[in-house]
Amino acid sequence: MSTLYLIGIGPGNRGEITEDAIKRLEDSDIIMGYTKYIELIEKFIENRNIEPGAVTDEIERANRAINYVMQGKNVSIVSSGDSGIYGMAGIVFEILAAHKYDIDVKIIPGITALNSAGSLLGVPFMNDFCSISLSDRLTPVETIIKRIHAAGSGDFVTALYNPVSSRRTELIKKAREIMLEYRDKSTPVGIVKNAYRDGQKVEISTLENFLNFNIDMFTLVVIGNSSTYVYGKYMITPRNYNTKYHI
Repeated sequence: MSTLYLIGIGPGNRGEITEDAIKRLEDSDIIMGYTKYIELIEKFIENRNIEPGAVTDEIERANRAINYVMQGKNVSIVSSGDSGIYGMAGIVFEILAAHKYDIDVKIIPGITALNSAGSLLGVPFMNDFCSISLSDRLTPVETIIKRIHAAGSGDFVTALYNPVSSRRTELIKKAREIMLEYRDKSTPVGIVKNAYRDGQKVEISTLENFLNFNIDMFTLVVIGNSSTYVYGKYMITPRNYNTKYHI
């Protein structure tokens, strides 16, 4: 039976993509994905039929992949990070459910941007956390703002995906403003750009000052909770071992 593989390539480096993902790519007749992500892995998908595309053609890409599988081809769609987290798996499954298609689908997990950034920052996610995408292309701004308030009031460490785009520059300012309602201005904030890729940059700032740094769509912003602190070049969110066990 032909299979549609939904593959998370993590940051895209050979060292951060699983052997299972590599095997599925090698088994595929066609490999599809956003051009940027295809470029990241092209060195180990040689001699394959590659179909790169724009970041905004997810629906067309998913439909085309499903049709290929129905024609008897093995197909891989790649996403950065993990395909099931802000990736292509979502639209594929929505289409399958909407049209009641019955094909073999396998999700191959990948290292998320949150995992990658967290490892470079230290241990910011050692206690309860959440992630919020600031992209309003598919989610209304009002909903995003509501979720930021919930993260702030719940004292969650908060990872902000897609914080700034060329047309969307104000929502990150609004996110900071909201978080300042719930957190001290000295709260640590990590800014990780191009984690495990060329041009990697890791900074630790504060809730008051983090907007002074260069932030774009390839940046993950990590806002600490009320207990997060900085030790040397690392962010630490304690899990309260010291309170319970007196370390």
